[in-house]
Amino acid sequence: MSEQLARRIEGLKGAAQRGLFARIRRGIEKEGLRVDQQGNIEQTPHPRALGSKLTHPHITTDYSEALLEYITPVFCRPQDALDFLADLHRFTYRYLGDELIWPASMPARLNGNDSVPIADYGSSNVGAMKHVYRRGLDVRYGRIMQSIAGIHYNFSLPDALWSELQQLEGESEASPNAYRSRAYFDLIRNFRRNSWLLMYLFGASPAIDRSFLEGRDAGLEHHGERTLLSSTASTLRMSDLGYQNKVQSQLRICFNSLENYVGTLRHAIATPWPDYERLGVQQEGEWRQLNSNILQIENEYYSDIRPKRVARHDETSTQALEARGVEYIEVRCLDLDPFLPLGIDETEIRFLDTFLVWCLLRESPWIPDAECDRLDDNRARVVRYGRQPGLTLEFEDGPRLMSTCAHEILDELASVAQLLDSGDETAPHQTALKTLAPRIDDPGLTPAGRLERLLREQGCDFVDWVTEQARQQAEWFRATPMDRAREALLEQLSETSHIQQRDTEADDDVSFAEFLGRYFERARQPHTFQKA
Repeated sequence: MSEQLARRIEGLKGAAQRGLFARIRRGIEKEGLRVDQQGNIEQTPHPRALGSKLTHPHITTDYSEALLEYITPVFCRPQDALDFLADLHRFTYRYLGDELIWPASMPARLNGNDSVPIADYGSSNVGAMKHVYRRGLDVRYGRIMQSIAGIHYNFSLPDALWSELQQLEGESEASPNAYRSRAYFDLIRNFRRNSWLLMYLFGASPAIDRSFLEGRDAGLEHHGERTLLSSTASTLRMSDLGYQNKVQSQLRICFNSLENYVGTLRHAIATPWPDYERLGVQQEGEWRQLNSNILQIENEYYSDIRPKRVARHDETSTQALEARGVEYIEVRCLDLDPFLPLGIDETEIRFLDTFLVWCLLRESPWIPDAECDRLDDNRARVVRYGRQPGLTLEFEDGPRLMSTCAHEILDELASVAQLLDSGDETAPHQTALKTLAPRIDDPGLTPAGRLERLLREQGCDFVDWVTEQARQQAEWFRATPMDRAREALLEQLSETSHIQQRDTEADDDVSFAEFLGRYFERARQPHTFQKA
């Protein structure tokens, strides 16, 4: 263990005993396709009884009309977040009829690009912008890539803990916002260095239905009638088959500072790209994309982790970061675990919290371009070959066994877990580490390993197995009761969200073109950082 990590753990023991780590705040965003009983992506509209996709705070859609997205409130106790997420599923199943929620990251059976319906958010300018943005993703990358689902995990430390850490580091002259933002970027850089471990431990997508590739060759093994399978991959979702953008790779964002991050994104949103210009922004009066720049908006930039700040109504996400600093971070590299009804459980959450605090507390030098390239290469190796015996990763001093690196990380995580468990006799973080540690030496224990083994043993196709899993999970959600207060809340939100959408549509007083012009004019304006 490094001297800095040991010093910080020792210096925070008092804060841990006072329960400050128990106030860690987390929220979960979970995506899931609606499918029919045969495992085909649904073509039906988002059920109206679930509320407005545009304005509902907890139930919406991501890219597709068929891609449900659940958003929990922020909680301090992991189980509270999971309970809320479970009730969102229970509430939804009341209005799905025979439809199922697909519990895997790689999509159900598709029938070409047009079989993935783009989400419709109504006639307001805000809703039209969300829809046209998705049209832009279609013409740039295709819809099939956008049918992939995952878990996003939002994480932040309480203000009192930030004060303790700032005092421990003797940085009283820095404003709280500036110190917190700098420290979150320290966390993000260490996450980027080591996120391969999460993709190995929690990767759950070693198989795809052949409809996903539309006849393209991906070097995967043919299995059953329709399945393409990898004996080594941890997460095909995070591979070059999933979310990839070669144009974005030129941005070279390695998260060395908030200023660099915001400036690079703002440049990308304002810089035309020839291939996108050739596609055209409008065609015969129909909008094809919001603009022809490297990024239409900030959300188009894909990374396995993002700094976040809740934006005000007149701000873009980068302006919010620029004005008030980083509020929380969003982990985006997690597959849905099809063996879990919610796609995630408390063991995974406790491990994530330990890992993220470790990323925050250990040294985090800036990442030069050469290291940035190595990190991308290491991630690519693990997502496609993470379960291959003897896999090595590249470092400045040469190659090292992935398993050796993983054990070294877990040794350091053990001290962080002890810190987080101070005063808690159940030791949930240490228990999570002990539960997951055997996966390092036995890839068959990972979700990807388990899924591959089941498909081979049963001789069944990926879509058939996941569809049956979805049926069983649907029965469980329908058979277990909802929290009554939450049930009443969701029923009310479904009604009020439709009213809010109608009000939004009625309030529009400019054309969509003028609305977009004003939006991007504001987006180009820097916001002054607030020191308080």
